[in-house]
Amino acid sequence: MAKNIFDLTGKVALVTGGNSGIGLGFAAGLARAGADVVIWGRREENNRTAEDVLRIHGTRVASRTVDVSDEADVVSGMRAAVAEMGRLDCVVANAGFATQSAFTEMTSELYHGLLGVNLHGAFYTLREAAKHMVARAKAGDPGGSLIVCGSGSIFQGVPTMAHYGAAKGALNSMAKALAVELGPHGIRANVIAPGFIITEMTQADPVLGAQIAAAVAAKAPLGRAGTPEDLEGAVVYLASDASRYHTGDTLVVDGGKMAAN
Repeated sequence: MAKNIFDLTGKVALVTGGNSGIGLGFAAGLARAGADVVIWGRREENNRTAEDVLRIHGTRVASRTVDVSDEADVVSGMRAAVAEMGRLDCVVANAGFATQSAFTEMTSELYHGLLGVNLHGAFYTLREAAKHMVARAKAGDPGGSLIVCGSGSIFQGVPTMAHYGAAKGALNSMAKALAVELGPHGIRANVIAPGFIITEMTQADPVLGAQIAAAVAAKAPLGRAGTPEDLEGAVVYLASDASRYHTGDTLVVDGGKMAAN
């Protein structure tokens, strides 16, 4: 029987911010495709709950309480993941959050607080993952997939979220640099840019969340806002051998909203 090139059996993936929302969607897709999965999150109780959700797919699942804005926490967490699982084939830098403020009223604390997680946390994560993958390649086992969770704010201005767009735009550029620098080791780097996804975070204000979801549904050709499950295919593709010649790219998964603007 021909091998399914989307089959992730034998591969190990790590997802930051993987205990809820988009991150849990990424982790579920990877586990469903056969990957062993490590999730990081700041809340241990949520990590345990997410582990139970992921284990129904029959693969190895582990979690660790990690604050990605803490460089030492990321370094030790990556070392622990490799020690427990033996290797990492795919790392998804997803951890992040969103706040809003008029630009003229945005405080330094708000600005740096968001970048500390969304940008610097992703940098620490990708750097430590790349170290492992490069060392593995030099030992004769090349390959690996680095995936960044981007955003439509990479391409379009979002009022009151200039700091969020700045972080995601920087990561989009970083991924392209990593694709070029790490390509000789067989390591790929890509970005998944979701549109509006219905999650706990985007529905923190139920009224506002419903209004945004309705506005997105009215503009998107597919007629609805997204769900974490809608992102599973993209992350599985980028983690799999099916994307072995795909790097330095940004995949937009937004129901066609951007194309319709």
